Amino acid sequence: MTSPAELLAAYDDQLRTAAETRDAQDVTRMGPLHLATFGGRGGFISYRDLGGADEEGIRRLVADAKAYFEEHTDVAKVEWKTRGHDHAPGLHDALVENGFEPDEPESIMIGEAHLLAQDLELPEGVVLRKVHEEADIRAMCAMQGEIFGDDPEEIRAMADSMVRNADTDDSEMWIAEANGHVVSAGRLTPVAGTDFAGIWGGSTRPEWRGKGVYRALTAARAKSALRLGKTLINSDSTEFSRPILERSGLVKVSTTTPYLWRR
Repeated sequence: MTSPAELLAAYDDQLRTAAETRDAQDVTRMGPLHLATFGGRGGFISYRDLGGADEEGIRRLVADAKAYFEEHTDVAKVEWKTRGHDHAPGLHDALVENGFEPDEPESIMIGEAHLLAQDLELPEGVVLRKVHEEADIRAMCAMQGEIFGDDPEEIRAMADSMVRNADTDDSEMWIAEANGHVVSAGRLTPVAGTDFAGIWGGSTRPEWRGKGVYRALTAARAKSALRLGKTLINSDSTEFSRPILERSGLVKVSTTTPYLWRR
C-alpha cells in the first residue's frame, strides 16, 4: 500500500502548476508562479513551490501577482491556493495585506482508486447515473449551488460553461436521483498525463446525508476512474466528506486553503 509520504510526493509532482491550469485561456509565468485566467471562473494562482523565497520575497510575489490581475479588468476574482505543507514564511499575512480573504481550510485526500471502487447498496428509490444532457447538468449545478450557498450568477455561469464544454471536457458528471430530483452530485476529472483522477463538487441534500448516497456516488466515480486507467484519486474535502473518504481508504496528506481576491 502506498504510504502517505509517497502519495503527497505524487500530488506535488503531478497535480500542481500545469495540471491545475491546463484548461486556462491564458497562463503567464511570474517567477515560480503560474498566473492563469479562466473564462467564467476568474483568475487562479498555482505553483509547485515558492522557490525558497523568504518573507520579503513572498510579500513581493503576492503584490506583483495582485497587480497583474488588477490590470486585467475582465477578471472579477482570483484564487491563490495555499497548501499547508509548503515552506511559505509570511504568506498568510502577505495575502491578507493585499486583500485576499481566506476561505475554510479543506483536507487534501488521496488514495488508491481500487479502495473506493466498492459495490454498495443504495437506499430504495435512489438511482446513480452519469449525465451529459443540458437539463441534467443545470439541475446538478442548481442543487450544488444551493448546498454551497453560491451566488446565483456564479451558478448560472458555471452551468453555462459546463454545458458549453460537455462534448470536449474530459470531466464526468454524476448524480444520484430520487423521485426525479437530484439529491447528490459530483464530478470526476481525469488528469491527463498523470495517475490521478479528481473527485470534485461532492454535495448531498441534508435530508439524504448519512444514508450511504454520497459514498455510493464516490464508489461509482472510482470505478469509472479505473476504467480510464487512473489508479489514484484526489479530493479537497470538507469536514462533511472527509470521514466518508477516510472510511473508503483515502488518507489526509495535507491541507489546502483558498484565498480569494475580489475586484
